[in-house]
Amino acid sequence: MFSYFIKRVLYAIPIALAVTMLCFSLVYLAPGDPLQAVLPADASQEVIDSVKAEYGLDKPLPAQYLMWLERALKGDLGKSIGSGRAVTEEIGKAIGNSLLLAVLAATLAFTVGSLMGIAAGYRQGSAYDRALSSVAIAGVSIPHYWLGIVLVAIFSAKLNWLPSIGSGVEGDGHWSMAQVHYLILPVLTLSAMPAGIVMRSVRALVADTLNKDFVTGLVAKGMGKGAIFRHLAKNIAPTTLAVFGVQLGYLMAGSILVETVFAWPGTGLLLSTAILQRDIPLLQGTIFVLSLLFVGLNLVVDLLQPFFDPRMKRS
Repeated sequence: MFSYFIKRVLYAIPIALAVTMLCFSLVYLAPGDPLQAVLPADASQEVIDSVKAEYGLDKPLPAQYLMWLERALKGDLGKSIGSGRAVTEEIGKAIGNSLLLAVLAATLAFTVGSLMGIAAGYRQGSAYDRALSSVAIAGVSIPHYWLGIVLVAIFSAKLNWLPSIGSGVEGDGHWSMAQVHYLILPVLTLSAMPAGIVMRSVRALVADTLNKDFVTGLVAKGMGKGAIFRHLAKNIAPTTLAVFGVQLGYLMAGSILVETVFAWPGTGLLLSTAILQRDIPLLQGTIFVLSLLFVGLNLVVDLLQPFFDPRMKRS
C-alpha cells in the first residue's frame, strides 16, 4: 500500500506543474497587453521599459515562468492592480469563506444525495425510484445562478425570511449564530447539483450491488437487513468517497456565479471582480490557489481510498 501512496503523489506532481503553466499563461491568453492595466495610456517608452523590467516581462518566456513559479512557491503572487494589496492577502480573506460554503454545501449534498440514492436503489423501478430520480435530474439540470435568483425572490424578496446578499460578518471577522441565516440560501443553491450527482451515483451503485451474487448468498443464509446493508455500504463507500471529493473541489472552484448572485465574499466573487477589472495578478493567483487546492483534494481522496476498499490494500 505504501507504493500506492508514492505513485499517487508522483502522479499529482506533473498535474500540479501543468496547473502552474496554465496559470502563468493567463497573462498572455488574456486579450490586450497585460501592461495596459498597470500603465497610463500616455506612458513614455522609458516608463514602459522600466515596468517591463520590474515585472520580468523583458526576459524570455521560460525565464519568466521560472521566476513566477519561484515567487509563487514562496507565497509571493504579486500585488492586486485594483486594491494594491498583496494577492495572497486578498485570497487569504476570501478562501476561508469559500471553504466554509463548499464544505457545508458538499456535506448537505452528500447526506441528502446518499439517502435518496439508497432509497431509490432499494426500490429500483418503482414510482418512488422514478420520483427521486426526477428530483435528482432537476437538481443537476437547473443552473446554479438561476436557482439562486429564484430562492432570493421567494425567501428574501417575497417572504422576507432570509437575507439575500453578503455574509453578515463584521470587520472583526467573527461569526455568530445570527450570521447563519446568510449561509442558508447560498448553501442550498450550491448543494442542488452535487446532491443530484451523488444521488444518481449512489442509486446506480446500490442497484448494481444488490444484484451481486454475494448479496443473494447473504439473503439465502438468513442474514438480517441491517447486516446486509453494512456489507452494501462497504462496497459503495469507495466510489461515493471519490464522488464526494470531486464535488467538493468543484464547489470550491466553480462557485463564482453563486457567490456573485449572493455577493458572498469568497474566491468566486474575487474571480468575478478580477475579471471585470482585468486584474491579471489577482486572477492569476486565485486560479493558481484554487487549482492546486482541487489537485490536493483529489490526491487526499486517492490516498484515503485503500482504507475504504480492501481490494486496493491487497493489490
